[in-house]
Amino acid sequence: MTADDPDEGGSPRRAVPSEKGGPRSGPPGDPSLGTARMGVGVGPAPQPWPDDPRLDPELLREGDRRNVVDRYRYWSVEAIRDDLAPTRSALHVAIENLEHDLNIGSIVRTANAFNVGGVHIVGRRRWNRRGALVTDRYIDVHHRPGVSDLAEWARGHGYTMVAVDNPPDSAPLESTRLPERCVLVFGQESAGISARLLAACQGAVRIEQYGSTRSMNVAAAAAIAMHWWIVQHRRPPVR
Repeated sequence: MTADDPDEGGSPRRAVPSEKGGPRSGPPGDPSLGTARMGVGVGPAPQPWPDDPRLDPELLREGDRRNVVDRYRYWSVEAIRDDLAPTRSALHVAIENLEHDLNIGSIVRTANAFNVGGVHIVGRRRWNRRGALVTDRYIDVHHRPGVSDLAEWARGHGYTMVAVDNPPDSAPLESTRLPERCVLVFGQESAGISARLLAACQGAVRIEQYGSTRSMNVAAAAAIAMHWWIVQHRRPPVR
């Protein structure tokens, strides 16, 4: 286990799983390595080990219980990042970090699943990694100290900032064509997107709801919005 850095108030954050013995998942082992299903990842790889520079000797020796797809079993973090880099999408995600929101980690985990081009943490540098399950190590995570920093980056790289919130002038997500070079912007669970960040966005979309609740969980909303961009701009991978 590795402990998170203390937050800006000096209080230590909860520990998160380490990379080597990290989050438990249950895919089978790689048949080419002769590994057996453990129910929580794969165990040590039988020797002799393949001569493959992408493989991590420590993972081969101790087993791989990380939250990665089967094809990346035993690969080092650097090898996985290098393999993902050519297929990173044009989509970026920005998350306002004012209250150390528990949902930030979950949004980062979803961003990893969709292999977004980058995640921007706006505000406090320290963010709650608990829900990320170490998946932030495989994507680019940037810190933007303030709204102006994010807006400047977006302008300089030709990106349109689109808020995912429900202000009066928001458009239904389901009928909106999102820009390909898009930064989807999300706020805090409690208060939504701040007025200053909302004003910096070029548009806002809302997810239509049909029940009694005023708003849905921000991590759930982020997953829906990211997937809507994927539907519009990416072809499913060949399997």
